[in-house]
Amino acid sequence: MPKGIYNVPKAFNEPVKSYAPGTKERDAVLESFTEQYNQQVDIPLFIGSEQIKTGKTKTLHPPFDHKHLLGQYHLAEKSHVEKAISTALEARKNWSEMPWEHRASIFLKAAELLAGPYRAKINAATMIAQAKTMHQAEIDAACEFIDFLRFNVEFMTQIYSEQPTSTDGVWNRLEHRPLEGFVYAITPFNFTAISGNLPASVAMMGNVVVWKPSATQIFSANVIVEVFKKAGLPDGVINVIYGDSAMITDTLLASPDFAGIHFTGSTSVFNSMWTKIGQNINNYKTYPRIVGETGGKDFVVAHPSSDPIEVAVALTRGSFEYQGQKCSAASRAYIPASLWGAVKEKMTQDLATIKMGTPQDPTNFVSSVISESSFDKLASFIEQAKKDSDAEVILGGKYDKSVGYFIEPTVILTTNPQYETLKTELFGPVLTIYVYEDAKWEETLKLVDSTSAYALTGAIFSQDRYAIVQATKALSNAAGNFYINDKPTGAVVGQQPFGGARASGTNDKAGSILNLIRWVSPRTIKETFIPATDYKYPFLG
Repeated sequence: MPKGIYNVPKAFNEPVKSYAPGTKERDAVLESFTEQYNQQVDIPLFIGSEQIKTGKTKTLHPPFDHKHLLGQYHLAEKSHVEKAISTALEARKNWSEMPWEHRASIFLKAAELLAGPYRAKINAATMIAQAKTMHQAEIDAACEFIDFLRFNVEFMTQIYSEQPTSTDGVWNRLEHRPLEGFVYAITPFNFTAISGNLPASVAMMGNVVVWKPSATQIFSANVIVEVFKKAGLPDGVINVIYGDSAMITDTLLASPDFAGIHFTGSTSVFNSMWTKIGQNINNYKTYPRIVGETGGKDFVVAHPSSDPIEVAVALTRGSFEYQGQKCSAASRAYIPASLWGAVKEKMTQDLATIKMGTPQDPTNFVSSVISESSFDKLASFIEQAKKDSDAEVILGGKYDKSVGYFIEPTVILTTNPQYETLKTELFGPVLTIYVYEDAKWEETLKLVDSTSAYALTGAIFSQDRYAIVQATKALSNAAGNFYINDKPTGAVVGQQPFGGARASGTNDKAGSILNLIRWVSPRTIKETFIPATDYKYPFLG
């Protein structure tokens, strides 16, 4: 077989299409939306080469029209989970030995499929399943997913190329082996790109995966499976199961061959998994890699020198794009009293023009939240704010779930710096604002740092460079992704590696070399060309 030291295609960020009226891409995604919306799917488990229909099913419905039936998906029993483990381990024998350039080729092909023939389909599926607008689907399901695949291939080659120093008569080498066992990938509803990247980044490094997508994202996850198969991913490398979360997790974490978890979801679920892993630690063949991106209570803090228009626009976009259901969405803001009037006026004007409804209408800026449970939770916080003496709903506050789970972009103003919605993760289109006295800038920075248990994203606005330096230092542990004069959302692969610490996760930075290196187990090889023939050292003379 020919050998070579190969240079992979240079990674670049996929350009975001405009979807302006009259463009081909707009017509294509709307056509695909209509086609997929009016069909009914029957989604099986994908275990090895088998597509298993268990007969035990749940139905799929778009959250913006919950009476509409999209189809059904099949639920795994424990025997199917055990089969997924054994199938993955069998596939590992060949996959872990496959030359890296062939693994790279599979995922580079997947990126090209998403950029071309599957772009409209995966965007439309994301609009339907997760109620994303056309633009939000484009930057997620197409562009970010493509970026993950391209850049991860580049990062993989960087890992393999870094080698130790050798000395006279000795050749030192470092190889990066796949983990010994299988990895459990658990993905969220809110980003199709994350759903694809968590299993793909692990598999790219030669590992095998059992993947459980969120129940509210299965419709678009099914397109990811189709793309991976079209790209030539061998059977059994990524096995896909759905069903009872507790049963699936308990079964997988009980296996001696469990080697790692790649997780995005709630802090409480991640904590419970970490506890179970600890309880099972003596059963495992190797210490598992635990990688997770969890909750957030992301902030915007404005200095009195800020431009109020810039602050207001950052809050509107950062808080309400995709209905505030981004891990990075701004959900608490600290505004100086001298700017509050102008910020409020601009937000009031902008929110009055925002349209809400089906993502099939490209003029809608927001759509529904993901589920009835999310709707009910958010509605309860809004109602409580209407009752509390230290809070006031100043914008929005209406909601209706008769057709879809629609909640207006809502702004709560509080006089209590410890008000519940300044601390608790809501994951919806609800922003809480606290107005501080201009002279209490330093005190407010301490408040921002200490109010929430999370540390995912945050932003500061200021035209005063000394204040920027001060805030950057004071908030050094408050956000893994920190923004200066920008909204705290919109991290781009290869530009702003994403992740946070504290209760927001292990900060292993998806979209960077730091994440991929967690999915390999290095082995150092020392080869001595002329071994010693006498045990005596010179000092013995």
